[in-house]
Amino acid sequence: MERIDCAIIGAGVVGLAVARELAARGREVLILEAESAFGTGISARNSEVIHAGIYYPAGSLKARLCVAGRKLLYAYCAERGIAHRPCGKLIVATSEAQVGELDAIASRARANGVDDLQRLSREAARALEPALECRAALLSPSTGIIDSHALMLSLLGDAERNGAVLALQTRVLGGRVAADGMVLDIDSGGERSELGARCVVNCAGLGAQGFARALAGLPAESVPPLHYAKGNYYALAGRAPFSRLIYPVPEAAGLGVHLTLDLGGQARFGPDVEWIERIDYTVDPRRADAFYAEVRRYWPQLPDDALQPAYAGIRPKPHAPGEAARDFLVSGPAQHGVPGLVNLYGIESPGLTSCLALAGHVLAALTPGT
Repeated sequence: MERIDCAIIGAGVVGLAVARELAARGREVLILEAESAFGTGISARNSEVIHAGIYYPAGSLKARLCVAGRKLLYAYCAERGIAHRPCGKLIVATSEAQVGELDAIASRARANGVDDLQRLSREAARALEPALECRAALLSPSTGIIDSHALMLSLLGDAERNGAVLALQTRVLGGRVAADGMVLDIDSGGERSELGARCVVNCAGLGAQGFARALAGLPAESVPPLHYAKGNYYALAGRAPFSRLIYPVPEAAGLGVHLTLDLGGQARFGPDVEWIERIDYTVDPRRADAFYAEVRRYWPQLPDDALQPAYAGIRPKPHAPGEAARDFLVSGPAQHGVPGLVNLYGIESPGLTSCLALAGHVLAALTPGT
């Protein structure tokens, strides 16, 4: 049986960031990816937004790692020439009843260390975005967009330059806790084998709970439930008359139907969230019908029949519909008692923004008390 130092399960943006961090510290790293290319799951199905860290509960991992990760990510992109743009975001109140919510949002942002929000009147917001309609707004200058594939390619290149190896079409079916680490049950192109690893970081995204439940010796009670929240997105036919992202004031169900842009200027609207039982990425064109009234609250001139199905992404939620949202769950030896193992659960937005900070957090979780 082959033995290695560190196995990373999953080659999404977080798995690649963790691999880069470990390899830079001289660790032997093998990245195990079930698909035929890296970054084809959650990392390929998101809005590619660099988040400022505004909405998350103060002190939460999401808040701390987003704010720290955003700063690290902008610096990394500038250093490596990764395409990105700090285009900014407007959070808009579309009714008088929502205007007071802007103060609450700004207060939460300050508690998280986001100190650059600017309160704008209707006139000031419309001066920035003439097609916008609102009562008032908050400008977040540090929100941006990024080429996520280029980011992942750079992270992988860094890891490989320090000796890491990416094994594609290699599925981890389960394994067992051993005296000197873990033994993983591997299927590589239809051939089964065992792989010994001194440390394992489970960055499998939608498959994280599945691997954890199949790892004999890991306490079952340490594995949270998994629920699929599917977000449907629709693209605008033609170009939108906006240069910034537009987010309505959040409501109980989430952040509302927001407008995001890619680096080519294509506008997308979403998400339309539905809770599903199995992985399904199809987008029903009829679901766009409900978007028009929501979008016209802040963009009254949205043309009829302008929205087309774009893509769907599925977030791995550790909470059920109607339950309070949960934080990132980084479960290391201090939580489950298995040395050398870190399981990452519920890593959704702002996982892309947080990836570099999250990698450092994982490294600390691998060696608690140091």
